[in-house]
Amino acid sequence: MSSPHNAAEIGDIAETILLPGDPLRAKHIAENFLTDAVQYTSIRNNFGFTGKYKGNPISVQSTGMGIPSMCIYAHELIETYGVRKLFRVGTCGAMHADVKVRDVLLAQGATTDSSIIRNIFGASINFAPLANFDLLSSAVKNAARLNIPAKVGNIVTVDRFYDEEIDQAKLVKYGVLAVEMETAGLYTTAAEFGAKALSVLTVSDSFVTHEVLSAEEREKNFNDMIELALETAIES
Repeated sequence: MSSPHNAAEIGDIAETILLPGDPLRAKHIAENFLTDAVQYTSIRNNFGFTGKYKGNPISVQSTGMGIPSMCIYAHELIETYGVRKLFRVGTCGAMHADVKVRDVLLAQGATTDSSIIRNIFGASINFAPLANFDLLSSAVKNAARLNIPAKVGNIVTVDRFYDEEIDQAKLVKYGVLAVEMETAGLYTTAAEFGAKALSVLTVSDSFVTHEVLSAEEREKNFNDMIELALETAIES
Protein backbone atom coordinates (compact mmCIF):
# COMPACT_ATOMS: atom_id res chain seq x y z
CA MET A 1 0.00 0.00 0.00
CA SER A 2 1.30 3.44 -0.92
CA SER A 3 -0.14 6.95 -0.68
CA PRO A 4 -0.97 9.23 -3.64
CA HIS A 5 2.32 11.11 -3.32
CA ASN A 6 4.66 8.44 -1.98
CA ALA A 7 5.83 5.11 -3.44
CA ALA A 8 6.78 3.66 -0.05
CA GLU A 9 5.11 0.51 1.22
CA ILE A 10 3.99 0.17 4.83
CA GLY A 11 7.10 -0.47 6.91
CA ASP A 12 9.47 1.32 4.55
CA ILE A 13 9.43 4.56 6.56
CA ALA A 14 10.72 4.90 10.11
CA GLU A 15 8.62 6.40 12.90
CA THR A 16 11.06 9.34 12.99
CA ILE A 17 11.72 11.47 9.91
CA LEU A 18 13.65 14.55 8.83
CA LEU A 19 11.86 16.80 6.33
CA PRO A 20 13.98 19.13 4.20
CA GLY A 21 12.24 21.01 1.43
CA ASP A 22 14.96 20.29 -1.15
CA PRO A 23 15.20 16.74 -2.56
CA LEU A 24 18.96 17.12 -2.99
CA ARG A 25 19.26 17.98 0.69
CA ALA A 26 17.37 14.79 1.51
CA LYS A 27 19.87 12.89 -0.64
CA HIS A 28 22.78 14.68 1.07
CA ILE A 29 21.47 13.70 4.52
CA ALA A 30 20.95 10.07 3.50
CA GLU A 31 24.42 9.78 1.97
CA ASN A 32 26.39 11.65 4.64
CA PHE A 33 24.58 11.04 7.94
CA LEU A 34 22.76 7.71 7.63
CA THR A 35 24.09 4.19 7.22
CA ASP A 36 22.52 1.53 5.02
CA ALA A 37 20.19 4.11 3.48
CA VAL A 38 17.64 2.80 0.96
CA GLN A 39 15.55 5.07 -1.27
CA TYR A 40 11.82 4.35 -1.03
CA THR A 41 10.31 7.07 -3.21
CA SER A 42 11.09 9.52 -5.98
CA ILE A 43 7.54 10.49 -6.93
CA ARG A 44 7.47 14.14 -8.13
CA ASN A 45 11.24 14.11 -7.52
CA ASN A 46 10.67 14.38 -3.78
CA PHE A 47 13.18 11.81 -2.61
CA GLY A 48 12.72 9.64 0.48
CA PHE A 49 15.26 7.39 2.20
CA THR A 50 15.37 5.18 5.27
CA GLY A 51 18.60 4.28 7.03
CA LYS A 52 20.10 4.33 10.50
CA TYR A 53 21.72 7.00 12.64
CA LYS A 54 23.82 5.56 15.46
CA GLY A 55 21.86 2.34 15.06
CA ASN A 56 18.44 4.00 15.18
CA PRO A 57 16.04 3.80 12.21
CA ILE A 58 15.59 7.25 10.67
CA SER A 59 13.94 8.39 7.44
CA VAL A 60 14.47 11.59 5.48
CA GLN A 61 12.14 12.93 2.81
CA SER A 62 11.85 16.17 0.89
CA THR A 63 8.53 18.00 0.99
CA GLY A 64 8.87 20.80 -1.57
CA MET A 65 8.08 24.41 -0.70
CA GLY A 66 5.12 25.99 1.05
CA ILE A 67 2.38 25.02 3.49
CA PRO A 68 0.21 23.13 0.96
CA SER A 69 3.05 20.77 0.00
CA MET A 70 4.18 20.31 3.61
CA CYS A 71 0.63 19.49 4.72
CA ILE A 72 0.23 16.83 2.03
CA TYR A 73 3.44 15.02 2.92
CA ALA A 74 3.04 15.33 6.70
CA HIS A 75 -0.57 14.10 6.53
CA GLU A 76 0.31 11.01 4.49
CA LEU A 77 3.46 10.25 6.49
CA ILE A 78 1.53 10.30 9.76
CA GLU A 79 -1.79 8.78 8.72
CA THR A 80 -0.64 6.20 6.15
CA TYR A 81 2.87 5.32 7.31
CA GLY A 82 2.65 5.80 11.08
CA VAL A 83 5.35 8.46 11.44
CA ARG A 84 5.28 9.88 14.98
CA LYS A 85 8.19 12.37 15.14
CA LEU A 86 8.75 14.88 12.35
CA PHE A 87 11.63 17.35 12.11
CA ARG A 88 11.63 20.08 9.49
CA VAL A 89 15.24 20.93 8.59
CA GLY A 90 15.43 23.97 6.37
CA THR A 91 16.34 27.62 6.04
CA CYS A 92 14.84 30.85 7.29
CA GLY A 93 15.47 34.56 6.94
CA ALA A 94 16.29 36.56 10.06
CA MET A 95 13.93 39.46 10.78
CA HIS A 96 15.05 40.35 14.31
CA ALA A 97 18.35 42.04 15.12
CA ASP A 98 19.09 39.41 17.80
CA VAL A 99 19.13 36.64 15.17
CA LYS A 100 22.32 36.32 13.16
CA VAL A 101 23.15 34.58 9.92
CA ARG A 102 24.57 31.11 10.71
CA ASP A 103 22.43 30.73 13.85
CA VAL A 104 20.31 27.65 14.26
CA LEU A 105 16.76 28.58 15.18
CA LEU A 106 14.31 26.30 17.01
CA ALA A 107 10.76 27.32 16.18
CA GLN A 108 8.75 27.32 19.39
CA GLY A 109 5.68 28.62 17.58
CA ALA A 110 4.71 29.60 14.06
CA THR A 111 2.67 32.73 13.43
CA THR A 112 1.19 32.64 9.93
CA ASP A 113 -0.76 34.56 7.31
CA SER A 114 -2.02 31.31 5.77
CA SER A 115 -5.71 30.95 5.05
CA ILE A 116 -5.21 27.18 4.91
CA ILE A 117 -4.97 27.00 8.68
CA ARG A 118 -7.66 29.63 9.19
CA ASN A 119 -10.06 27.59 7.11
CA ILE A 120 -9.69 24.59 9.42
CA PHE A 121 -11.06 26.49 12.41
CA GLY A 122 -13.14 29.24 10.87
CA ALA A 123 -12.96 32.98 11.38
CA SER A 124 -13.68 32.88 15.12
CA ILE A 125 -10.51 30.93 16.08
CA ASN A 126 -6.86 31.81 15.46
CA PHE A 127 -5.10 28.48 16.08
CA ALA A 128 -1.53 28.76 17.45
CA PRO A 129 0.71 26.11 15.84
CA LEU A 130 3.34 25.04 18.39
CA ALA A 131 6.35 22.74 18.53
CA ASN A 132 6.23 19.64 20.68
CA PHE A 133 7.71 20.60 24.05
CA ASP A 134 9.67 17.36 24.57
CA LEU A 135 11.43 17.71 21.20
CA LEU A 136 12.07 21.41 21.77
CA SER A 137 13.48 20.90 25.26
CA SER A 138 15.73 18.09 24.06
CA ALA A 139 16.97 20.15 21.11
CA VAL A 140 17.91 23.07 23.39
CA LYS A 141 19.97 20.76 25.59
CA ASN A 142 21.63 19.10 22.60
CA ALA A 143 22.51 22.45 21.03
CA ALA A 144 24.38 23.40 24.21
CA ARG A 145 26.11 20.01 24.35
CA LEU A 146 27.18 20.20 20.71
CA ASN A 147 28.23 23.87 21.00
CA ILE A 148 25.83 24.88 18.23
CA PRO A 149 24.60 28.50 18.47
CA ALA A 150 20.82 28.19 18.66
CA LYS A 151 17.93 30.48 19.50
CA VAL A 152 14.36 29.62 20.45
CA GLY A 153 11.29 31.65 19.59
CA ASN A 154 8.37 32.47 17.36
CA ILE A 155 8.73 32.54 13.59
CA VAL A 156 6.31 33.51 10.83
CA THR A 157 5.30 31.07 8.11
CA VAL A 158 4.20 32.93 5.00
CA ASP A 159 2.30 31.82 1.90
CA ARG A 160 4.35 33.98 -0.47
CA PHE A 161 8.13 34.14 -0.82
CA TYR A 162 7.98 37.55 -2.52
CA ASP A 163 5.70 39.26 0.02
CA GLU A 164 6.12 43.04 -0.08
CA GLU A 165 3.00 43.57 2.03
CA ILE A 166 4.27 41.78 5.13
CA ASP A 167 4.60 44.15 8.11
CA GLN A 168 8.05 43.14 9.27
CA ALA A 169 8.37 45.92 11.85
CA LYS A 170 5.18 44.91 13.63
CA LEU A 171 6.10 41.23 13.63
CA VAL A 172 9.51 42.04 15.10
CA LYS A 173 7.88 44.27 17.73
CA TYR A 174 5.84 41.26 18.84
CA GLY A 175 8.92 39.06 19.06
CA VAL A 176 8.88 37.18 15.75
CA LEU A 177 12.44 36.17 14.93
CA ALA A 178 12.48 34.88 11.36
CA VAL A 179 10.42 34.00 8.29
CA GLU A 180 9.98 30.76 6.32
CA MET A 181 7.21 28.89 4.47
CA GLU A 182 6.40 25.48 6.01
CA THR A 183 6.46 25.22 9.80
CA ALA A 184 2.90 26.32 10.61
CA GLY A 185 1.58 23.64 8.26
CA LEU A 186 3.75 20.95 9.84
CA TYR A 187 2.79 21.89 13.41
CA THR A 188 -0.91 22.06 12.59
CA THR A 189 -0.92 18.68 10.84
CA ALA A 190 1.04 17.06 13.66
CA ALA A 191 -1.43 18.48 16.18
CA GLU A 192 -4.36 17.05 14.22
CA PHE A 193 -2.98 13.51 14.48
CA GLY A 194 -1.30 13.73 17.89
CA ALA A 195 2.22 13.44 16.44
CA LYS A 196 5.34 15.33 17.57
CA ALA A 197 6.98 17.99 15.38
CA LEU A 198 9.85 20.47 15.57
CA SER A 199 11.41 22.82 13.04
CA VAL A 200 15.20 23.11 13.26
CA LEU A 201 16.19 25.94 10.94
CA THR A 202 19.41 27.50 9.69
CA VAL A 203 19.43 31.28 9.29
CA SER A 204 20.70 31.64 5.72
CA ASP A 205 20.11 35.37 5.23
CA SER A 206 19.14 38.47 7.15
CA PHE A 207 16.61 41.17 6.36
CA VAL A 208 18.38 43.31 8.98
CA THR A 209 22.00 43.18 7.78
CA HIS A 210 21.30 41.87 4.24
CA GLU A 211 24.01 39.26 4.73
CA VAL A 212 23.60 36.02 2.75
CA LEU A 213 25.52 32.80 3.30
CA SER A 214 27.73 31.54 0.50
CA ALA A 215 27.26 28.02 -0.86
CA GLU A 216 30.25 26.78 1.16
CA GLU A 217 29.03 28.36 4.38
CA ARG A 218 25.53 26.98 3.87
CA GLU A 219 26.86 23.41 3.68
CA LYS A 220 28.72 23.69 7.01
CA ASN A 221 25.89 25.38 8.87
CA PHE A 222 23.28 23.06 7.37
CA ASN A 223 25.30 20.16 8.73
CA ASP A 224 25.09 21.65 12.24
CA MET A 225 21.30 21.83 11.90
CA ILE A 226 21.06 18.26 10.65
CA GLU A 227 23.29 16.90 13.41
CA LEU A 228 21.19 18.69 16.03
CA ALA A 229 17.96 17.30 14.58
CA LEU A 230 19.35 13.76 14.41
CA GLU A 231 20.74 13.84 17.94
CA THR A 232 17.38 15.05 19.20
CA ALA A 233 15.49 12.49 17.12
CA ILE A 234 17.21 9.48 18.66
CA GLU A 235 16.71 10.46 22.30
CA SER A 236 13.29 12.13 22.45
